[in-house]
Amino acid sequence: METHVIEKLTQENYNEMVRLRRHFHMYPELSFQEVQTPAYIAQYLRELGLDVQEGIGGRGVVGRLIVDETLPTVALRADFDALPIQDAKDVPYKSTVPGVMHACGHDAHTAVVLTAARILSQHKESLSGNIVFLFQHAEEVDPGGAIQMIADGCLDGVDAIFGQHVTSSLDVGTIGYKYGIATGMPDDFTVKIHGRGAHASKPHVAIDPVAAAISFCNQLQYAVTRKSKPMEPVVLSITMLEGGHQHNVIPDVVTVGGTIRTFTKEAQEVMIRELKKCLEGLVTTTGISYDLDYMKGYPPVVNDEVKTDIVLAAAKEISTVRKTIALEPDLGGEDFSYYLERVPGTFYYTGTRNPNFKADYPHHHSNFDIDEKGLVNAVSVMLNAVFKFFEKETN
Repeated sequence: METHVIEKLTQENYNEMVRLRRHFHMYPELSFQEVQTPAYIAQYLRELGLDVQEGIGGRGVVGRLIVDETLPTVALRADFDALPIQDAKDVPYKSTVPGVMHACGHDAHTAVVLTAARILSQHKESLSGNIVFLFQHAEEVDPGGAIQMIADGCLDGVDAIFGQHVTSSLDVGTIGYKYGIATGMPDDFTVKIHGRGAHASKPHVAIDPVAAAISFCNQLQYAVTRKSKPMEPVVLSITMLEGGHQHNVIPDVVTVGGTIRTFTKEAQEVMIRELKKCLEGLVTTTGISYDLDYMKGYPPVVNDEVKTDIVLAAAKEISTVRKTIALEPDLGGEDFSYYLERVPGTFYYTGTRNPNFKADYPHHHSNFDIDEKGLVNAVSVMLNAVFKFFEKETN
């Protein structure tokens, strides 16, 4: 399919894509609690005439457009879970669910792939390969939906995969791409530090878990600056510190929680080891005991060079893409990584920032929104990449 035809078809389907995105934005569902969203997606795909499977990996949906099973097959992935955040925007499509909103763009991702499915199903005579449309639940919460969908066969027969993420870090008209490692490993930890409570005026008869928790937090920062290699990025963020309820009472227990993010398994193991050493040291010096719950997160997204080249070439041919930018890896997590461990593919970024529409808040913010014009590029690049992949595979 010619690029100008792809752009024309995308523009013709723009209003429908916006309608879809706003529908999902108004009716968000949390990770592992998605019911209405996958049902809506499945019905939409059936009306397009696709072969549809529901309940993949639990709550995922797979639509298949099979032209010829002997031809190459590419998968297009979208995630559809929301976040436990109150929508603070004053817009007609504001979330109708108290305390739940699409604050990361998964509503847009779903609308993009549904629109791609709509266009491709209506023009399947132009395809020289097969398409699998993956709609994934629970990207935001470990263990994530990807690994479950893969175990349930969503990648069977798939030769390559493409995915995209809208981003408020890039202006509308910009496509970002990354070669090789694109994201980090987002580990989470929770530590319950057990001491012995007492009156605050008599700390000598207590085992103070508050003091121990403060020491633990400080020592972990030392591990980042003095135990990890200076040229290997490591992020440690303490995000929870809970304990006590009264000014004159030393509590029995304090809970500390946070995240450690790394790019390599070596750096990850260093931080896990140092975290445990900090806690064992506090056992010796303060007399506390502890319970540690350490949860390793998703593996890093590692983009295939050839498939990234395809997306980059596809983006440069789209007239509404004004700029393509090579992005640095970041320490955010993304379970698209599990798909890439099985088949080659790439994960690119679509600019949706526009301060004029208040679409410049960071992801996971209560005012997060997108300039929907950016979705034209998300679909156009995705479709163009599909045709370039088939052309490369069949020549």
